[in-house]
Amino acid sequence: MAVACAAPGSIFCKQLLFSLLVLTLFCDACQKISLQVPSHLQAETLVGKVNLEECLKSASLILSGDPAFTIREDGSIYTTRDLSLPSERKSFFIFLSDSQRQEQKQIEIVLSARDNKIQSDAAQNYTIFYSISGPGVDKEPFNLFFIEKDTGDIYCTRSIDREQYDQFLLYGYATTADGYAPEYPLPLLMRIEDDNDNTPYFEYQKTVFNVPENCRSGTSVGQVTAIDLDEPDTLHTRLKYKILQQIPDHPKHFSIHPDTGVITTATPFLDREKCDTYELIMEVRDMGGQPFGLFSTGRVTISLLDQNDNAPYFTETSYVTEVEENRINVDILRMKVHDDDLPNTPHSKAVFTILQGNEHENFKISTDPNTNEAVLCVVKPLNYEATRQVVLKIGVLNEAQFAKAANSQTPAMCTTTVTVKIKDRDEGPECNPAVKVIQSTDGVPAGQELLGYKALDPETRSGEGLRYKKLGDEDNWFEINEHTGDLTTLKKLDRESKFVKNNQYNVSVIAMDAAGRSCTGTLVVHLEDYNDHPPHIDKEVTICQQDKDYAVLQPIDEDGPENGPPFQFLLDNASSRLWTVEAKDGKTAILRQRQNLDYDYYPVVMQIKDRHGLAAKHVLTVKVCDCIAPSDCRMTEKSVRDVQPPKVILGKWAILAMVLGAALLLCVLFTCFCVTTKKVVKKCFPEDVAQQNLIVSNTEGPGEEVMEANIRLPMQTSNICDTSMSVGTLGGQGIKTQQSFEMTKGGYTLDSNKGGGHQTLESIKGVGQDPGRYTYTDWQSFTQPRLGEKVYLCGQDEEHKHSEDYVRAYNYEGKGSLAGSVGCCSDRQEEEGLEFLDHLEPKFRTLAKTCVNK
Repeated sequence: MAVACAAPGSIFCKQLLFSLLVLTLFCDACQKISLQVPSHLQAETLVGKVNLEECLKSASLILSGDPAFTIREDGSIYTTRDLSLPSERKSFFIFLSDSQRQEQKQIEIVLSARDNKIQSDAAQNYTIFYSISGPGVDKEPFNLFFIEKDTGDIYCTRSIDREQYDQFLLYGYATTADGYAPEYPLPLLMRIEDDNDNTPYFEYQKTVFNVPENCRSGTSVGQVTAIDLDEPDTLHTRLKYKILQQIPDHPKHFSIHPDTGVITTATPFLDREKCDTYELIMEVRDMGGQPFGLFSTGRVTISLLDQNDNAPYFTETSYVTEVEENRINVDILRMKVHDDDLPNTPHSKAVFTILQGNEHENFKISTDPNTNEAVLCVVKPLNYEATRQVVLKIGVLNEAQFAKAANSQTPAMCTTTVTVKIKDRDEGPECNPAVKVIQSTDGVPAGQELLGYKALDPETRSGEGLRYKKLGDEDNWFEINEHTGDLTTLKKLDRESKFVKNNQYNVSVIAMDAAGRSCTGTLVVHLEDYNDHPPHIDKEVTICQQDKDYAVLQPIDEDGPENGPPFQFLLDNASSRLWTVEAKDGKTAILRQRQNLDYDYYPVVMQIKDRHGLAAKHVLTVKVCDCIAPSDCRMTEKSVRDVQPPKVILGKWAILAMVLGAALLLCVLFTCFCVTTKKVVKKCFPEDVAQQNLIVSNTEGPGEEVMEANIRLPMQTSNICDTSMSVGTLGGQGIKTQQSFEMTKGGYTLDSNKGGGHQTLESIKGVGQDPGRYTYTDWQSFTQPRLGEKVYLCGQDEEHKHSEDYVRAYNYEGKGSLAGSVGCCSDRQEEEGLEFLDHLEPKFRTLAKTCVNK
């Protein structure tokens, strides 16, 4: 086929587009339509397609004016036999008729033949040879197309499967004998015309759908799909579905949409109990379902889902059973039921209900999961004396809600009657009621008696012979009387105890008869609240200055609401200088600063009263902190404001009074001291001065030697009234006497300013005796005259020069000194006398006792 060039001066005068697919041209409705077709057409070949609705919408009759062609409803034109078109054009008419509107129209169809060849304009001046290349020629698949090099005619060497190759892109060449190419290569697109050579088939050979029984007509069951490998959107792939057969075939319950393949229910009478599965044999056909179209079949299985459309029913209309009184947790009857729905599903599982006769809840009915039977059980004891038999009415339903079928009504609940006969037996005590409530006031002290729990013997209707014991008493509040069951308090009753719930304290009691049979009951002690707890509050609060300048106070009152809020908040005078308190809703208060305070701890004294005026004084520690939240506050040390009492500032007159009072007290004490000192001095110097000297602490007995001891006599200042002293007395007005002496192993040395020599005990005692041992008499004989002399001279000298010539100890004489330790000095005349110890001052009595013990 030659195609005119797009612009003059192009290489080819005509551009050829080769296609094996028929080109369909649509013209205006009811006007001439031109179609280009191959010169040779086989039977049942699609020539073209026209839009019939644009010419006549509701055409009831469509006829072709040429028997070599047929027109289908969609406007497709097919050949009825093999046909060769002449070189000139061929035309025929399509006649349309609408019998209702009495309209008739016609459409002229003009067919023109086309050749598969290429030509070059250069052939007028040169001898041109033609060639082609591309897939189908020199590429896979090879040698499918052939061109006559002299004429440019193109031929197909063998059949082509469109489903494998739907088009080929070739290039045509025109060259002279010497190889000159006067034209550029010409692209040739070869499209393969589809042939209806593929049978449609179902995507799944066997499909399973589920649909509920008793569903409405038109309910979607599922959709089947088929596949056709021919060219899409053509008559070759236009599929139609239909149901060939239903098994079982009566009645017809299902239908299918021919175009979409959606299966729906045709009736509302699907009943699983009659038939639970249906099988459909399906057909799919192409060419729009026309008889000459290709087709295949498949199977669809439809299972019906069970619905609770059958009510359960008892196999018997009434039952009779018996049970002994006071027996519990015993099965007394089993009842069978029947249900046509699917077993072991909620649609068939039974649920039983006692409709009448169980007002006292003595019975319980349940379902045995294995047998689906009703099990009747006694859960509370029956009393033969109260009733001899019980008639129960029992109903049954399913776990699932009943589904009403389209052709049925909702049935009533199936019921049956059960007569339970009660057998008499000797029984134990009866605790009735099981819970007994007694009233008591809060705060009852220990030792008070309360009315207890009372049980009865059902045979005698009395409580004689019964014994009571406690089973439960959480905080051991009570002691129970074994014979009467009355309670005696062991503790003070406290409504605010953690063991009291909702103002109630429970005590469990067991009552037993002589045979050991028992019953249990609960005694509930209901405590009436007493206002014995004032409101209390947290001892420390924090005010974060960056957040707010106040704190919310939330007191707690452990008493009941009638003795609790509204609360009243009162600040003392000192705290009200810095703080204000404002009650809010009767339960809380706002503590606010009067002015911005420094970051510190502040004590706030506050009194909080409940609604009846019971109050408590609280000292709050308010922490004013530089923070946003109390948890961010990092203050750890309390200031003086919190840990020290308030400072008291004294005036000048108060200070003067305190000073004068202290001075007066010192004067009195000094006077007493002087008087006491004078009396003591007189006692210290009796007529026998030697009685006030101390003996050596390690003396084992009178007359023994002094081994090692150092004694220093104390300094004393005393006023002696007598101015004349004889030898053996101490005297002198205002004389300070100091005696310093030392006892050594070598002897005693007396140093005097008056005498220039040294005199020792050895010289007095005599040479040849043991220098380390001296008797009490030797010591007295040596010291008495010399001490008397010194004291006398001291009293005669007004300047007290002799006071410097007292006996005193020598300094350390060096290692290896012969001097021994200082012994005990005494001017006692009796060598063994120790009676002077009775006149010592209290501070010397301990030493004296030690000496006496030794």
